[in-house]
Amino acid sequence: MSAPSTALARRSLLGLLAGGLTLTAAGCVQGESAGGGTAASGGSSSGASGGDRVRLDYALYNPLSLVVRQRRILEDAGLSVQWEQSAGSNKANEFLRNDNLDLASTAGSAVLQARANGLAAKTVDVYSQPEWTALVVAQGSDVADVAALRGKRIAATTGTDPYFFLLQALEVAGLAATDVEITNLQHADGRAALERGDVDAWAGLDPNMATSELQAGSRLLYRNVDFNTYGVLNAREQFIEESPDLVQQVVDAYEQARAWAIGNPDDFAALYAEQAQLTPEVAAAVLERTGLDIDPVPGQAQRTVLTGIVPLMAAAAAVPSEDAATSALEGLLELRFAEQADASGSASGTASSSASSTAS
Repeated sequence: MSAPSTALARRSLLGLLAGGLTLTAAGCVQGESAGGGTAASGGSSSGASGGDRVRLDYALYNPLSLVVRQRRILEDAGLSVQWEQSAGSNKANEFLRNDNLDLASTAGSAVLQARANGLAAKTVDVYSQPEWTALVVAQGSDVADVAALRGKRIAATTGTDPYFFLLQALEVAGLAATDVEITNLQHADGRAALERGDVDAWAGLDPNMATSELQAGSRLLYRNVDFNTYGVLNAREQFIEESPDLVQQVVDAYEQARAWAIGNPDDFAALYAEQAQLTPEVAAAVLERTGLDIDPVPGQAQRTVLTGIVPLMAAAAAVPSEDAATSALEGLLELRFAEQADASGSASGTASSSASSTAS
């Protein structure tokens, strides 16, 4: 997983979170409208004029996106930014497919499936190595292992890492997707269905998973960090071709956010808890399972884990064919932006100290 320095950082932020942040969980990020679209707090709306403009997502499963957004790294570099919240990788891919966003964050498996199904997007940065999904059962469930899920109802968001995690977990237990009843629900709805007893299990995603675990007594039935694909930032191919300088600025901003988060674990913990409106305990659980001290350049590590998922995608008819998924993977990874990334802020003229670390 992550380097010793990251483990120390996590222990430090856990101490802060346990020490007394008094934030409460809520359904959406502070300042966001019910429709999901918002300009960055104090930043530019979609109708702003002047300077270059870029359209980005932020997501609770992507803590670095909250850092980039809240600390105004791109706005302070002179960009106008349209921010949209992605409720899941499938929604992020829809934004890209419909030309609503220029870059959006997903799990590696999700963008691979979308590309195999015609989405013209490439991965330009790897933002985390998370253990953000597991199979979850409700408090008091008598389901003891994955094999016991035969014939059971399982909630999962198709086209996302939790869905492909579920397929891999079933395969290990000798089951196929047809041996269970998979109910396609968005992540928050899957959590609610589990806690109501409408489904027997849920392929969860943090922070909803950690919230259910700590506040509703839900139990992580099956965990396997190797089945979690990486958190990746993807750009539309047309945007890469037309505005490579803007892609580079966004990747630079992500790497500035990563350096700041690793170097300031206490402030990072406070920012994540506040911006995601999570309790200290839930935020701690999410960040403890999130590895940031990794190579941001898309490469062999991502290729290896995605290659293993290709046959499952084909078997589940999530892609036209195994050959289509393999071909999509061959053209998915765009290395040059992360290879050239400047985490210091000097390339875009942005100093990470220009914004308050915890201002709302």
